[in-house]
Amino acid sequence: MSETVGTSKSSKASQTKPSQTKTSPTEASRANDAHANRWKALVFIALAQLMVVLDATIVNIALPSAQQDLGISDGNRQWVITAYALAFGGLLLFGGRISDLWGRKRTFVTGLIGFAGASALGGAATGEAMMLGARALQGAFGALLAPAALSLLAVMFTDAKERAKAFGIYGAIAGGGGAVGLILGGFLTEYLDWRWTFFVNIPFAVIAAVGAYFVIREPAGGRNRSPLDIPGVVLSTLGLVSLVYGFTRAESDGWGDSMTITLFVASAVLLAAFVFVESKVKAPLLPLRVITERNRGGVYLSLGLAIIAMFGLFLFLTYYLQIVKGYSPVKTGFAFLPMIAGMIIGSTQIGTRLMTRVPPRLLMAPGFLVAGLGMLLLTQMEVGSSYTTLLLPAQLLLGLGMGTAFMPAMSLATYGVEARDAGVASAMVNTSQQVGGAIGTALLNTIAASATTSYVADHIGSATSKPAAQLVQLQGMVHGYTNAIWFAVGILVTSAAIAFTFVTTGKPDMTATTAEGVDATDEVKVPVIAH
Repeated sequence: MSETVGTSKSSKASQTKPSQTKTSPTEASRANDAHANRWKALVFIALAQLMVVLDATIVNIALPSAQQDLGISDGNRQWVITAYALAFGGLLLFGGRISDLWGRKRTFVTGLIGFAGASALGGAATGEAMMLGARALQGAFGALLAPAALSLLAVMFTDAKERAKAFGIYGAIAGGGGAVGLILGGFLTEYLDWRWTFFVNIPFAVIAAVGAYFVIREPAGGRNRSPLDIPGVVLSTLGLVSLVYGFTRAESDGWGDSMTITLFVASAVLLAAFVFVESKVKAPLLPLRVITERNRGGVYLSLGLAIIAMFGLFLFLTYYLQIVKGYSPVKTGFAFLPMIAGMIIGSTQIGTRLMTRVPPRLLMAPGFLVAGLGMLLLTQMEVGSSYTTLLLPAQLLLGLGMGTAFMPAMSLATYGVEARDAGVASAMVNTSQQVGGAIGTALLNTIAASATTSYVADHIGSATSKPAAQLVQLQGMVHGYTNAIWFAVGILVTSAAIAFTFVTTGKPDMTATTAEGVDATDEVKVPVIAH
C-alpha cells in the first residue's frame, strides 16, 4: 500500500473557494524554475558539501605545521579540532531550524559566505586565539550550511528515480570527502603552506554561493514560521556541546577523569530536559515526530554507529601508513583512493540503481556487512603487511559497503518528512554523524592506546637493542590498531542489525506524484515509500 505525505486544504474549502487551491501563474513559474534548475543546483550543493567534509580532515594534516608556526602548546593543540567540532555539533539543530524558518536557500548562501570569511581568518591567523576563534566560526557557519544543503535536496528532488541519483551523488561526497581531504591536505601542506588548507575553502564557497544564488529556486511553501524555541536551542546546544566535548576529553584525559564524567552527566541531564521541553512546547525546535518515526530513528542510529567505525579507521590508517610504513602526507592521501573509488561506485552505481527496486534495508544492512568484512581484513594488519594484498582490497570493500549503505540512509533520513521539518530532519543526519565521529575518535583511540601500552609492557623486556625496542613499539602500535578495529567490526554488524530491524519501509512507490506550485499554507507532497 502506498500513500502520499502531506496534506492539502480541506475538501470543503476547495469546494467553496476553488480559486484558493489553483496554482497562480507566479507560483507555477517558480515551481517550473525550481524543477528545471534542480540538477544545476545539485552541482553547487554538492560543492558546498564537499567543502564542509574536506575541512573535517584537511586540517588534521596541516595541524603540526600550524602548531609550530603559531606557537600553540601541545596541551592546546587539540582545540584547533575541538573548537570546530563543538560549534558544529552543538549548533546543528539550531541551524536546521533556522533553515526551516528563514528559508533554505538564504541560509545556505549565508552559511557559505560566513564559512569563507572564517576560513580566510584561519588562513591569516597570527596567533593561537585568532586560530581557535576562526575554527569556532567555521563550525558555526558549517552548522547553518550542512542542514540547509541536505534539506534543499529533500524538497527539490521528490521523484523517486531522480531522488536516488541526487542522494547517490550526495552520499558519495559525504562518505568519501574525508579521504579526499587527506590527499588535498597532504599536497597543500607538503608543497605550499598549511595556510592554504584554509584558503582553499574560499573559492569553493564563493563559487557555490554565487551559483546557488542564481540557480537555486526553492519550492514555494514548506516554511516553518513558528516562533523560535529558545529553551530548546539553549538546552540542545549545551547538551550536544557537553556530549562532544566529553568524548574529546575522554580521549586526552581518560574515561575516569572527573571533568569527563561531569560532562557526560551534564549532557545526559541537559538532553533529557531538552526532550521533555520539546514534548511540551507548541513550536518545538526538534519536533519529536521527526525522530520517533521508526525508519528515520533507525537511520539516525545505524548511521551514527557506522560513522564511529569509519572515523576510527581514518585515524588508525593514517597513523599506520605514516608512522609504521613511513608514507609521506601526499602518499598517505593517495593510499586512500581505493576507499574513495569504492564509495563512489557503491553510492552512485549500486545504491542508485537498486534504490528504486529493493527496500532500503536490503541495501543498508548488506552494505554495512560488506564494510564490516573489509574492516575484518584489517584486523590481520602487521608491521610488514602488504598494501596491495591487504590494505587495498580491505579499502575497496569498506568503500563499496559504506557507499551502498550511505546512499539510501541519506535519502531515507528526510524521505516522507513534512517540508516544514526538512531542516531539522537534515540536521539530525549531520548530528548523528558529528556525535558518531567524536565517539569513534575517542572510544577506538582509547582502546588502541590501552592495547598498545599492554603489548609494549609485555614485550619490551625481550628487546636487547635499540632497533629491537623500536620494532616492539611499532608492533605494539599495530596491535593496538587491530584490537580497536575488532570493535569497529562489531559496531558495523550492530549497524546492519539495526538497519534490518528498524527500517521496515518497502521500495519507493514509483507511481506517486509530486505537487508543484503549492502555496505557503500547503505542505510539499513527496511520494512516500510503500509499506
